[in-house]
Amino acid sequence: MNVALMKSSEITSYFKFVIFYIMQPIGALNPDRLKKFQERYSSFDDPVIPKFHYGSHYSSAGTVLYYLIRVEPFTTLAIKLQGGKFDHADRMFSDISATWNGVLEDMSDVKELVPELFYLPEVLTNENSIDFGTTQLGGKLDTVKLPAWAENPVDFVHKHRMALESEYVSSHLHEWIDLIFGYKQRGKEAIAANNVFFYITYEGTVDIDKISDPVYLRCIFIFSTLIVV
Repeated sequence: MNVALMKSSEITSYFKFVIFYIMQPIGALNPDRLKKFQERYSSFDDPVIPKFHYGSHYSSAGTVLYYLIRVEPFTTLAIKLQGGKFDHADRMFSDISATWNGVLEDMSDVKELVPELFYLPEVLTNENSIDFGTTQLGGKLDTVKLPAWAENPVDFVHKHRMALESEYVSSHLHEWIDLIFGYKQRGKEAIAANNVFFYITYEGTVDIDKISDPVYLRCIFIFSTLIVV
């Protein structure tokens, strides 16, 4: 998503930006914000909850619905998640650049992209003419606003996929795999890589079968769980 703020003349530089992105956790992309996450980890002291860098997660049910709300069945699922209505328009996916700014600056936002943004342009359009509501500035939420270098949703997805499938990214993809699926997911390597998440996202830290509180169970479901291989 580093391409969000780039102009058309800068798109050729995207491949190198992608390398930077996949070599680190989302929370480490902004050095200033990373310092705050590191300070949180160092100073956190709780007898029950282990230390962590990030209180939110890079992937969750909420994240998937955020990006895919314009296509079914995710439209219906998003309404269900919000208790029978859409979330406020200002909090919904409306602008690539705005989303990237949030991911880069917000202490509670470290979400990654979903695969559909690399092959399904329909997630960026309002093909079903759904009324998603109006923002506080009076704008009607409709199709997603694209970066200047993208002519249309199809062009955006095409260029996005070109970057993902480039030689640059292919030669460094294993580093992202190490963070998400591999040895940097837990333990000392995760700490060194600034890659420690809130404890309930790790398999084995919570016995779901023993939880009777439906609210707690719902929070765990929405928060997501790290993949163990």
